[in-house]
Amino acid sequence: MGHFFQDQTSPKNFVNVISSNSTRSYGCYEGEDAFTFYVVALSVASIGLPLTLLAIFALYSLVQKDHVAGIYVINLLITDLIQICCFIIKVAINNKEICDVLRYIIHVTAVMVSICFMVVISLERYLVVAWPLWYRFRRSIKTSLIVCFVVWMLPLLNLPMFFYGGDYLETTVACFLLLPFPLLIFFLCGTLKALSATRSVPTEEKRQIVSILVLVFLIYTLMFLPRVIYSLAKNFRQDPIFEIVTITPVYFSPLADLVLYVFMRKGIADKLLASLCCKIECNDTGQSAMHEDSKTSGSPMQTDREDLEKKCEKV
Repeated sequence: MGHFFQDQTSPKNFVNVISSNSTRSYGCYEGEDAFTFYVVALSVASIGLPLTLLAIFALYSLVQKDHVAGIYVINLLITDLIQICCFIIKVAINNKEICDVLRYIIHVTAVMVSICFMVVISLERYLVVAWPLWYRFRRSIKTSLIVCFVVWMLPLLNLPMFFYGGDYLETTVACFLLLPFPLLIFFLCGTLKALSATRSVPTEEKRQIVSILVLVFLIYTLMFLPRVIYSLAKNFRQDPIFEIVTITPVYFSPLADLVLYVFMRKGIADKLLASLCCKIECNDTGQSAMHEDSKTSGSPMQTDREDLEKKCEKV
């Protein structure tokens, strides 16, 4: 998402770049923090490109099994591919016109679509639990493809804003990216409430649904929300440290989205959570045993603790 919230075309910033940072240029990145963004973009592109392609290929098998949620995750990963391609091009070239198109149009659009698909994934998981019968008879691959088409078309409505937005461009984009925040909270809370009342959903599927919703919410909150706050807080826009702190997580969002693929695999979330709970239980049991008579050997408590440790090792 590179400097797309930063108004680099303003006279003040232009003078600063020419007078003090004209020699510090790494691809499309200029200024004192150019090298930092250059290294981060190059690292994310090197790691994210092959992993994202592998994840898309693997998720395609789920789609063939009528796994509707996999379609939305694939589209989310496609937006990550677009962002990664923007990183690669911005690292490789130093053409102002191309850099501006990448920064203000292509990259921003990819991020907006990415966040929209995060909302769609949360909505789909919410409908599975809160409205199971209604959703079961209406979900299909055809419907999912129509939803994906609509999501990809949404940023086109904002296309004139990139050309005529002027000084309000940054605030407008930030407000658009802030809208998913209450929706993600609603879907997460609504799903947790519905899961507590339903008995028709298997325990393993419950854990998978909750894991995906929590992960989507954390990705948005940790990766995107700080940058949105930065864009809305005009008093902090000139703080270079605050800018680096808020924009760097956005660069890593394509890598964070790959974790969604892990939780889309059936049984993965259940195994991870079971392993975590078992480890915590082992630690608690071990600490409790230390307060007992440590000299007593062969006691029932000692035997139970050893059995629990063996079980944890198997997990």
